[in-house]
Order: sequence, then C-alpha cells, then structure tokens
Amino acid sequence: MSKPNSDNEPRPDLRLVAAEAEIYNLMRKPESNAERVKRLQLEAHALALEEVVELEKALLKAAEMAKAIADGGDAYPVGVREVASRIASDLPVKAETIRSIAARTG
Repeated sequence: MSKPNSDNEPRPDLRLVAAEAEIYNLMRKPESNAERVKRLQLEAHALALEEVVELEKALLKAAEMAKAIADGGDAYPVGVREVASRIASDLPVKAETIRSIAARTG
C-alpha cells in the first residue's frame, strides 16, 4: 500500500487569496447569507486582482518580445518591425495604466 502523501505524488497547488482567511470554528453558528456574500465578494475581488497582475505581466512580456523583433534588423520584414516598434512603446504604458487603475480601486 502506498502512503497518501508520498513524494512521487503531485501535491495540489494551494494558495491563499488576499481576502480575510480564517479557520472555521465548528462550534460557531453557520454564517448568514449576508456574511457569506461579503466573504465571497472579498474572495472574488482578490482573485480578480491576481488576474489583473497576470495581465500586466503578460503585457510587459509582450512588449519585450515586440522590442526584440523591432530591433531584429533585416531578419524581419519592415512592416513587422514597424508594428512591433509601436507595440513595444505602447504596451508598457497600457500596463502602467492598468496598474494605476487597479491600485486606485483596490
């Protein structure tokens, strides 16, 4: 028989959201609908902010790739380099805008 937590079994990716995390007290009465809604809204908000951060990272990564293409010389067609150059300058600004908006609202 194998152990349930042996080293060769993958472990689940457990992450805490930035919302209020607490251990549920079994002696406590169940949360009301209003409390549950508030808790779920906090969790949804935290998950949405995580997704915004991932989008920002993806935009910055795409800007790096576009810069490499724009600076790639004759290996790339002129039109592709032109568009990549514009993207490379535009995406970091868009990422900063997203970061600012998220910081103000979150």
